Amino acid sequence: MADITGRFGWRHLRGVPTAHIRHHRAGHLVHDGPGLSFWYRSLTAALSEIPVDDRELAMTFHARTHDFQDVSVQATVTYRISDPGIAAARLDFSIDPDTGVWRGAPLEHLSTLLTETAQQHALDVLARTPLSEALADGVAAVRERVAAGLGAEPRLPATGIEVVAVRVMALRPEPEVERALRTPAREQIQQEADRATYERRAVAVERERAIAENELASRIELARREEQLVEQRGTNARREAQEQAAADAVRAEAEAARTVRLAEAEAARAVRLADAEATRSVRLAEAEARRTVALGEAEARAAREVGEARAEAQAAWLRVHADADVATLHALTATRLAENLPHIDSVTVSPDVLTGLLARLGNGERA
Repeated sequence: MADITGRFGWRHLRGVPTAHIRHHRAGHLVHDGPGLSFWYRSLTAALSEIPVDDRELAMTFHARTHDFQDVSVQATVTYRISDPGIAAARLDFSIDPDTGVWRGAPLEHLSTLLTETAQQHALDVLARTPLSEALADGVAAVRERVAAGLGAEPRLPATGIEVVAVRVMALRPEPEVERALRTPAREQIQQEADRATYERRAVAVERERAIAENELASRIELARREEQLVEQRGTNARREAQEQAAADAVRAEAEAARTVRLAEAEAARAVRLADAEATRSVRLAEAEARRTVALGEAEARAAREVGEARAEAQAAWLRVHADADVATLHALTATRLAENLPHIDSVTVSPDVLTGLLARLGNGERA
C-alpha cells in the first residue's frame, strides 16, 4: 500500500520498488513506474498501484480419480504481474487518493483465475488416472499438467500475468482409503520385519552355536596344552632334582674335602700347640725345680742363721739371768706379764667383790 500524506490541500505519494504506480490526471497518464514519489491533488488524480513482486498462491482442492476415488491436492503457484499497464487496464488496481487503499480486490480476482485454471487441468489429468497410479506418479503428472496448462492459458498474458513456478506438495486420498491402502504395505512391512527377526534369531542361534563350538575347541586346546604343561613341569622338576642332587653331591664333596683340610690343619695346630705346651711345661717344671731348690737352700740357710741367732740370744739371756738375783727376776717376770695382759680401761668393783677381797686380805694378815 502506498504511503500518502496531505498538506495544504495537496497529497504526496511515496511508493515502494515492488509496486508500480500509474497516475492519471484529466485522462492523461502523468506518472508511470515503480517506486515513484510525487505531489498531486486528490480531486483531479486517478491512481493505480500494481504489485510487481513474485507472489505465492497456495491452493487446496479435491478431485476424483479414474476409479472414482476422492483425493485432495495441495499446490502452490508462484506468479508475478509482468505488464502493469495491461493488468491495470484489465483489473481494478485503483487506490483511494486520500488513503492509498485499493478500492476493489484485484488480487482476489487473480487468485480465483489462477486457482480455477490450475484446478481445471489437475482435475482433467486425475480423471484419467487410477488411484494407485495417482498416488505413485500423480504429483509429477499434476505438476507438469498444471504448469503446461497455465503456460498455455491465453487469459493470463492478456491480463499481464506471468506464471513463474508450479509446485504440488501432496496428493492424498480419503483417510479411510489411505488406511486401507496402508494395510497391505504395513502387513508386508510387518512380514518383512518378522522375517528379518526370524533370520536375525537364526543368525544369532548359528552364531551362538559357532561360539559354543569355538569355546569347546578352545577348552580342548587348553586342556591339551595344560597336559603338555604338566608333562613339561614334571620333566623340569626331574631335571631340577637331578641338577640339585648333582649340585648337592659336589657341595658335599667340597664340604668333606674342606672338613678334611680343616681337621688336618686343626690336628697340625694341636700338635704344634701340644709340642709348644710340652716344651713350655718342661721349661716351667725345670724353672720351678730350680726355684724350689733355690728356695729350699735359702730357707735352709735362713733357718740355720735364725737358729744360730736364737741360740746365741738364748745363751745370752741365760747368761744375763744367771748373774741376776731373784728379786730382779720376779720384777722382770711381772713386767713381762703386764706387757702380755690385755688393756683395761676401767675396773668396776662391786661391794660383794670388795668385801670378799678385804676378807681375804684380813685373813692373810692374820695368818
